[in-house]
Amino acid sequence: MTTSSSINSTKLDKFAALVRKHFTEIGCDLVAEFGELTLIVPSTQLIKVAEILHDHPDFYFEQLIDLCGVDYSTFGQAEWDTENVSYTGFGRGVDRDFNFEIDNSKRFAVVYHLLSITNNQRLRLRTYVDSCHPLVDSVVPIWSASNWFEREAFDLYGILFRGHPDLRRILTDYGFIGHPFRKDFPLSGQVEMRYDSELKRVIYQQVSVEPRVLVPKVIRKDSRYIRTDQDKEGVN
Repeated sequence: MTTSSSINSTKLDKFAALVRKHFTEIGCDLVAEFGELTLIVPSTQLIKVAEILHDHPDFYFEQLIDLCGVDYSTFGQAEWDTENVSYTGFGRGVDRDFNFEIDNSKRFAVVYHLLSITNNQRLRLRTYVDSCHPLVDSVVPIWSASNWFEREAFDLYGILFRGHPDLRRILTDYGFIGHPFRKDFPLSGQVEMRYDSELKRVIYQQVSVEPRVLVPKVIRKDSRYIRTDQDKEGVN
């Protein structure tokens, strides 16, 4: 008996072979995990790959579902252990000299989620940009829906999109300093604003809140540590 999962797996394998046929020779890598496909695209080949995925009848990815930035610094590392020390203390020490730089050439990435309504297929694209010059070509001419998504990635991560028609901040204020989704951005920010009653206007100033690191704590006062009357009777 053929199950729906085996049918989907066969369909995905066929589609993966089709993707490899078109893009392996131009330096792309295909990753298949959790029933999904991710095509790793060199930034220099992004527009060429995007045009093929949009226009070629094997794909027809007419719709861009989402675009986002990613900061891979400290990827796979942690400031504290949260698995094996849940009951060993009320707080944990934090490494405040944590190194936020790993491979600068792959610190940032732009991720694209594509949908082909014609072929009923989905595909994820990922292209890496370095931390010194986080620059990649805009795909607005191919998928116009990427316009505001690219502005968001620029605002939050500082990733630049070459050829974007109006690349400016979209979520933070006009005078905002830095990019808040970068992992080295301070938790309390860099600038605060308040209303000055004497000047009768809003002013910007240096943050007055002391920088801090959120450290998980164990709360002992819950039902697991409160002895009920029945527990007391059992002991007696």
